[in-house]
Amino acid sequence: MENPLQYQQHLDELIAYASTDEHKTDLIAGKAEYLGLTGEVFEDDKTFEMRMASFLDYYLFDRPHPAAGKTPARVYFEQEEPKSAPDRAAALRAFTETIHGLFEVKKLGTGMVRLRELFTDKDYNVTERRSMVALEKGDVLEARLIPFGGHLLFSASFCYHPREASKVIKKEVKRRRKKEPTRPIQEMTWDAAKRALKADRYRQISLEKIYDFENAKI
Repeated sequence: MENPLQYQQHLDELIAYASTDEHKTDLIAGKAEYLGLTGEVFEDDKTFEMRMASFLDYYLFDRPHPAAGKTPARVYFEQEEPKSAPDRAAALRAFTETIHGLFEVKKLGTGMVRLRELFTDKDYNVTERRSMVALEKGDVLEARLIPFGGHLLFSASFCYHPREASKVIKKEVKRRRKKEPTRPIQEMTWDAAKRALKADRYRQISLEKIYDFENAKI
């Protein structure tokens, strides 16, 4: 299997494919949809670049193309698999199998972060050679995991939630699991992302008020 650090070259291929002129209209529509789900972001927001990275992940890995009915990652994989070497085919397949959601940090080790997905309670060991200085055990974040070369890797996009909001996020997830089990899990991820954006912008508003999930107006 390939070195886990080499997946970027395959991702660059996928991005180039999905950014051609023939996809331009759909790319614009996808961006509008994503901002509608997670909140309008502006260039002077400190999380602007991260939100754009999250949009790109959403467009590549989650959003089916209206005509094809499949994500760009799936379409590109099916197009390229017959003419690819096994390692390249496996890398492109990995982009159709990403894991996205809200995670709690369970352990920070050397070269590894253990996360627990809040809705499924499933644990994941993520290979990460950088020092995750912004994270502590118990923190909650939105992340996307990419299986590659026998490892799970972080994509480039994250949404970090304030440490003080971790308990209320976990409480709301527990409530939805019990009271609204058929409600799409992704709704909670997008809802929390909107609140994180507001928390970054309006420091004068209490986090308790911003992360009040009973209040739909945020």
